[in-house]
Amino acid sequence: MTEGNFVDYIKIYASSGKGGRGSAHLHREKYIAKGGPDGGDGGRGGHIILRGDKNMWTLFHLKFKRHFRAEHGGDGSASRSTGHDGADVVVPVPLGTIIRDADTDEILHEVIEDGQEIILLEGGKGGRGNWHFKSSTNQTPRYAQPGIDGQEGWFRIELKILADVGLVGFPNAGKSTLLSVITAAKPKIADYAFTTLKPNLGIVEYRNHQSFVMADIPGIIEGAAEGKGLGHHFLRHIERNSTLLFLIPADSEDIQKEYDILLNELRKHNPELLDKDRLLAISKSDMLDDELKEEIKQDLPEGIETIFISSVAQLGLMELKDKLWQMLN
Repeated sequence: MTEGNFVDYIKIYASSGKGGRGSAHLHREKYIAKGGPDGGDGGRGGHIILRGDKNMWTLFHLKFKRHFRAEHGGDGSASRSTGHDGADVVVPVPLGTIIRDADTDEILHEVIEDGQEIILLEGGKGGRGNWHFKSSTNQTPRYAQPGIDGQEGWFRIELKILADVGLVGFPNAGKSTLLSVITAAKPKIADYAFTTLKPNLGIVEYRNHQSFVMADIPGIIEGAAEGKGLGHHFLRHIERNSTLLFLIPADSEDIQKEYDILLNELRKHNPELLDKDRLLAISKSDMLDDELKEEIKQDLPEGIETIFISSVAQLGLMELKDKLWQMLN
């Protein structure tokens, strides 16, 4: 699913280079009779390499180029000269990228560090030249090895956003507004459901020039784990968040019920999500007086700490940052 330049799922075809042929050359030089075999080895075929790049946040660069072919290795030649190695193809990907086999759906690799290089497909080895096969019983071998074929295949490239805090809530819970207020991110904000159609990242500035990363995904609705709404496609993005911040608006008819639905959708998508640290923020709390807050506190979910905030009125945001920082550290 894409919106604008954000792409978090792509399918590519890759083919590594074939190894070069070994040479079956026999040495020929004036005044040197029967110089013997001197054929060189073939060069290695080029690899297909994936490299992590911390400056990238989307797979958009792969949207219009989905076929990658590495160069073949050069053939060996006379005087035991080795053929050149085929040029590698290096594909930059954002951190948090997962590579799957397109046929079996098996996870092959994960890229989580800047500069990390993974050889997706190895180039074929070059064939050995005929000088390797010279022996006392075979003085002039007139054969050499061919190069080994490269590898090829289809792969699924998926992106799971790396962030410290993931925002979880129903559509219109105030997630995008909160992100826009406490970070420099500029997500789309409107008064209708599913305003957010793509994940948004923002850096939260904290005390003493410290910071942490917050991610907002499209709103989750009941049945999201089965594919309803937009949450199903983006739920995987919060799998890498160390802390989950649940947002439920103060005007919700039943805060406990909404929280249970959200928790259940996470459980159905991936039970391991329930092992993450959780914090509940009651958004849009500027409409509450002290009496209403006390009334709401009587019906809040048990087992999770709760903070009342208002992004618009800037209420409770520093307390929220303090608590999140404490949970992250």
